[in-house]
Amino acid sequence: MIYLDNAATSFPKPEGVALAMNRFMTSVGANPGRSGHRLSLEAARAIFDAREKVADLFGAGGPLRVIFCLNATEALNLAIRGLLRPGDHVIASSMEHNSVMRPLRRLEAEGVELSIARCSSEGILDPSDVRKLVRGNTAMIVITHASNVTGSILPVAEIGRLARENGILSLVDAAQTGGCYPIDIETDCIDLLAFSGHKGLFGPQGTGGLVAGARVDTNSLAPLKTGGTGSRSEYETQPDFLPDKYESGTPNTVGIAGLGAGLEFVLGEGIGRIREHEKALTKRLLSGLADIPAITVYGERNPERQTATVSFNIRGIDSSEAAMRLDEEYEIMCRPGLHCSPAAHRTIGAFPGGTIRFSMSYMNSREEIDCAVHAVADIAGGAGGAGK
Repeated sequence: MIYLDNAATSFPKPEGVALAMNRFMTSVGANPGRSGHRLSLEAARAIFDAREKVADLFGAGGPLRVIFCLNATEALNLAIRGLLRPGDHVIASSMEHNSVMRPLRRLEAEGVELSIARCSSEGILDPSDVRKLVRGNTAMIVITHASNVTGSILPVAEIGRLARENGILSLVDAAQTGGCYPIDIETDCIDLLAFSGHKGLFGPQGTGGLVAGARVDTNSLAPLKTGGTGSRSEYETQPDFLPDKYESGTPNTVGIAGLGAGLEFVLGEGIGRIREHEKALTKRLLSGLADIPAITVYGERNPERQTATVSFNIRGIDSSEAAMRLDEEYEIMCRPGLHCSPAAHRTIGAFPGGTIRFSMSYMNSREEIDCAVHAVADIAGGAGGAGK
């Protein structure tokens, strides 16, 4: 079996992830912050250790600026719904995932003004097109770091500098880049970073979070939910300090323990090494697909300017049919369709049929890419080989 659906969730995970989760369930198991005994303290320590690793990886201003959520979607909702008010103006790109677009469309119906910066048909965003949309009431620019459809990397640092020049907050959706592309929230001028735990960070599903930079006024950032936090229990009002203000209810401690192990793996291997391996796989896949006449590849088709995600179509074959054949005949797992990103598919001209998406990770090998290219060539009925 060849797994090429890492943009949805990474698989396989490093061995240490399952071991950390098993250790927590069999040796700890307690509720963090809700008791005073040693197992509760050990559970809290597992969460704090993971928080420190997130802060280290992304250059956050300390672990308390890391807010754990169920996923990047919840983190994006926290930032978008927590900060924008009727009368505010927000800018997003035309390559956004529905985890951004749906909260924004909902707020648009409630009185928030929304502008979309159009990207090129390759999924490239020109920062000057964002600058043209800035208004006096612009409160936020929301931008995906990399498209989950084409892998195109958007200029988040340039957008961040533009935002700071104009007193605007920048929110970056790093679901596709966290763990496989270098990110430093200060260097990249990112105010809010939403990350997924179960993709490039190799954690389990049900993990993710939001990193709040120093420019974010947490007095203005309203929580999505309120309730028990294990702190200030004598008050019936929500704590006003980080991260407790945003982490009500029993956390997914076993998942966060697994995420901590995934982060440890990423930090140990190094983002540079992970990035270089994924670039090599992307180059090999793009080269191989280019040899197949019936293939249309979307995006910039440049390993230096994209993640290890490649979208393509086979002329005359529906993307869902091709993906089913890849699974059933070749044991290659991928994802067809619109990938929860209809705006991106409209931008690249693949709406409504969508594309076949191969998304690779550090765990994939060159041999697997060669097999995948040959399988696509067989289905396309053409001759093609993997690039050398």
